[in-house]
Amino acid sequence: MEATVFKQIVRRLGTAVPSLIGVVIVTFLLTRVLPGDTAAYFAGPAATPQAIAEIKAQLGLDRPLPVQFLAYVKDLATGNLGMSLTTGQPVFEDIRARLPASAELTLLGLILSVAVSVPLGILAAVRQGSWIDHLCRVIATAGVSLPVFFTGLLLVYVFYYKLGWAPAPMGRLDFFYTAPDTVTGFYLIDSLLAGDLEVFRAAWSQIWLPAVTLAIFSLAPIARMTRASMLSVLASDFVRTARASGLKPSKVVMGYAFRNALLPVITTLGMVFSFLLGANVLVEKVFAWPGIGSYAIEALITSDYAPVQGFVLAMAILYVLLNLAIDILYGLVDPRVRIEA
Repeated sequence: MEATVFKQIVRRLGTAVPSLIGVVIVTFLLTRVLPGDTAAYFAGPAATPQAIAEIKAQLGLDRPLPVQFLAYVKDLATGNLGMSLTTGQPVFEDIRARLPASAELTLLGLILSVAVSVPLGILAAVRQGSWIDHLCRVIATAGVSLPVFFTGLLLVYVFYYKLGWAPAPMGRLDFFYTAPDTVTGFYLIDSLLAGDLEVFRAAWSQIWLPAVTLAIFSLAPIARMTRASMLSVLASDFVRTARASGLKPSKVVMGYAFRNALLPVITTLGMVFSFLLGANVLVEKVFAWPGIGSYAIEALITSDYAPVQGFVLAMAILYVLLNLAIDILYGLVDPRVRIEA
């Protein structure tokens, strides 16, 4: 089994290399054709053409595109993602500092979504045509129809402005609290490891509303796929045989049907996680969340190339690792996948 999984990982990484090369090329070209002049922006509105030309020469933007691209690839080979003109820090350090905030928010949103959508999809399939089934359809339709930024603004208006149940959407922690010592970069986990329940409560009060926003956005595809996959498995012969054998309904549904319906659900979870990485950009701006999404938007507004290129490359690598994790989960859930591999 270990050898099969290792071969599967190597094969997946081999097929991901051309994709990453394409991402590097396309991102580099797109940042050069976007409107805006980096040198003019940072020189200021009163700068002379000579001053702008000097800044371009310092940044290397006056060189031909092939020369700029070769220099960029050479820097990537050494792990150098460039310098952010906005923050004055290396892009790698900025991404490393901000990635845990985005990852914590995205993972919590996905966990909340799975905790609601999977049981809802199972109940909708088991009780087809009931009010639970209709509720699943309504939630799925609403989740698809509402833009994620609108949902975030609506939740802020209701829970912060009207009810006062949530604090002001001003980042990961209130100004009165100090961030816990960094172990994982996740404030909820690090505060528990430090035994600081007060900081944990403060971090939870800040993160639950944006996490619910992401969860609502991702409810629809997971619930619908769980329902459809369960309906297909429940109509199969081995489930009817299990029921005829006198097994408990819960044993038939969870022990037999749900396990065989897991593969499409896992695939959907991978797709939803990649969607959440994109939706995270808008949610971070709504809630002033200091993640890499808001970092990329600020860099894009100022035509700061290096952070945008670093952000896209980081997202591409995360997507490759996510697909790799899904392939490994396939083998753990269904041994037939390992045999075919």
